[in-house]
Order: sequence, then C-alpha cells, then structure tokens
Amino acid sequence: MNLRRRTVLGAAGASLLAAPALAQDYPNKPLKMIVPYPPGGGTDGLGRITAQFLSEKLGQQIVIQNVGGASGTIGSEIVRRAEPDGYTILFNASLFVLGKTVVPSCPYDPQTDFRAIAQAGEAPLVMLANNNVPGDDYAATMAAVKADPKKFFVAISSGGSAGHIATLAWLKRIGIPLDQILYKGTAPANTDLMAGSVQFFMDPWTALLPLATSGRAKGLFVTSKERTPLAPNIPTSGEVGLKDFNLSSWYGVWAPKDTPEPIVNKLAAGMAAVSGDKGFIDKTTSLGIVPTGRGPKEFAAFIKSEVETNTALLKEANFKPE
Repeated sequence: MNLRRRTVLGAAGASLLAAPALAQDYPNKPLKMIVPYPPGGGTDGLGRITAQFLSEKLGQQIVIQNVGGASGTIGSEIVRRAEPDGYTILFNASLFVLGKTVVPSCPYDPQTDFRAIAQAGEAPLVMLANNNVPGDDYAATMAAVKADPKKFFVAISSGGSAGHIATLAWLKRIGIPLDQILYKGTAPANTDLMAGSVQFFMDPWTALLPLATSGRAKGLFVTSKERTPLAPNIPTSGEVGLKDFNLSSWYGVWAPKDTPEPIVNKLAAGMAAVSGDKGFIDKTTSLGIVPTGRGPKEFAAFIKSEVETNTALLKEANFKPE
C-alpha cells in the first residue's frame, strides 16, 4: 500500500516538473494561430501582422488558420479543445469576451475556458452621419436630432460589437432614445448610411474613416483622446463635449485554459516585445490601430471590467441576442 502511494506521488511530481522542462524547449515547432473569421476583415488583418512579428520574437513560424462561422465561436471552440501546449493560440476581437450574452449557442465561457495572453491593440471608433443630416458640426446636428428624434435611425453592425456597445453608451449619454437598426456586418450598414436609410453609424474607424475622408459621409467625432492623423479634421469625443467617451474595439491573443504558466509567460513576453517593436507600431498605426501591450494579469482584469460594463449596457437596452 505504501509502495503504491509513493508511485502515485512520484508520477504527480514528474508531471509538475515536466511543465518547466517543456517550456524551456518551447517553441520548437511552428505554432498555429486561429482567427475565427474569414480572411480579409479587420481582425484577420491585425492577426496576420501580429503573427508576423510574434514569430520573429519566438523564433518559430506562426501559421494563420481562418475558421469562420457562428460569430467566431467555431474557430474559438477549436482553440478551447486544443492541447494546452502553446502551439494552438487564438487571435480574436472584443466581441469574443461577451460569449452567450451575444451568441446564445456559444459553447464556452470566454473568461474561464481560455487563458488571456496579451491585448495586441485597439481601434477607436468614429461616429458618421449621412451627408443629408442637418448641421455642420456635432452641436448643430444634435440640435436637429433633439428637435425631431423620430426622423433619425442609428445603424448597428452586429449585436454586441464594439460599435453597438459604444452606441448604447452614446444614447445613454445624450438621453435621446433613437431607434437602432441591426445589420449583419459593417458593409451593409455603410451602404444604408450613404443611401440615407439610416442617419448615424458608429464603428471602428479602421473601416469607417474612408467614408468620411472621401466625403461620402460626415465624421462627427472620433473616440480617441487625440485627433487621428488619418482624419485630422474630425474632432475627438472630448472636443464635442463627450467627456471620457474613449471606447474602442480591441484585439488580443488567448490560449487554452490549462496552458502551463511558463509557456504563458513566454508567449506574453513575445507579445510584449511585439508591442514595443517600431515596425509593428508603424504598421498598425498606419491602419489606425493603437498597440496596447497588456500582459496576462492586466489583460484578464481589463476583460473582466469590459464584460461587466458591456453586459450591463446590453441588459439595460433589453438586447435580445439571436
């Protein structure tokens, strides 16, 4: 009996020693980074840039695998079920952390079923107005909206998206209950905004700024603390009177929840080096993305705060996910 007990304890001790040994060797083969959306979108674009620079820091190739479908849950579920050895990681956007709040069929809890590695960057938002909306600036436009709010509609690119959350926060701030129209993506919302079927649309500026700079829509404000050189004529939210209204879409890297701490630390160190790399900063800044570099603990705390705040906003708005 005593001999058997020692054997079991010995095996357990060996497994505990195996994780540091594995991490010393890690990574010794290519990694797979799953982006749970089709190629060509904003999440995919930043994911590829991040993979390029992270592979340099880790000294191993990182292969991007796009697995779209079900609002990103299919690809994310593959990572959840993957071996927690650091060779399969997830690159996803802020919508991911809301889980069942926005996707009822979501098979996982984003906070407990994954290990937050690092936040890669964030993209502030821009509020656009159709060119026929009255007013030459935000104040004049808001005066027109207050005078007859039933004439104005706000587009939402997708339920629970950064733009949706920001729109709810904006409507709460201005105290005007404008009707919202829910779309399946940014492109159809843009089309209806330019056509005048909806009058306002707020979403990450990576996709919307070209409409403002080309004159196809009016840029009322951006949610960054400072004006962007990509559209220097558009004022910040603070400049138009929306104090501390600095919401954004953000992106990060996750691993399966049981990934050993030494491997998490190596991935996090690699991402920290990426966020400080001048090449990465130049490349992302040119796209309107601000590198952030939050590590595991800070990122996990940030996610917890985001989930609490955004879930409350959605609940207050009686949002019912489909």
